[in-house]
Amino acid sequence: MITQGTRLTGVCAICGGMLVRDIGQFFDRGLLRWGVEAGCADCGDGRCEQGTGPKTPEDIRQALLRAHGAARLCLVPDGAPQRVRVLLALREGSDLALADARPAAERLMGGGLVGTYVEMEALASRLRRRGLEAVVRPDVP
Repeated sequence: MITQGTRLTGVCAICGGMLVRDIGQFFDRGLLRWGVEAGCADCGDGRCEQGTGPKTPEDIRQALLRAHGAARLCLVPDGAPQRVRVLLALREGSDLALADARPAAERLMGGGLVGTYVEMEALASRLRRRGLEAVVRPDVP
């Protein structure tokens, strides 16, 4: 399992106390997953929310990017044709249309793709299953 998370604090909407939110993104058993657990120590109000699918809610993504920075996924060229395998990996497990997959494939085969660490590792695992060597590293501006 590949995971990344962060803790955020805010104001409880019920009592005005401190609300603590633990948020995370996971890649487990071939699925991209996300979760939020929130609780107020003062009044005990809390909630738990989770989901799976090709996209994580943007507020969770942005919190992870602020806390940990972005990750860049790059292909290691091997001299063999890569375009079809890259397109298949990009579309596998996502709702990416072919028209959108082509420019993403060009970016990946060029300077790489940028996202959360978990998103890039999930895509790297799909690329590796298709015989492509992929590397995920911190994205340095």
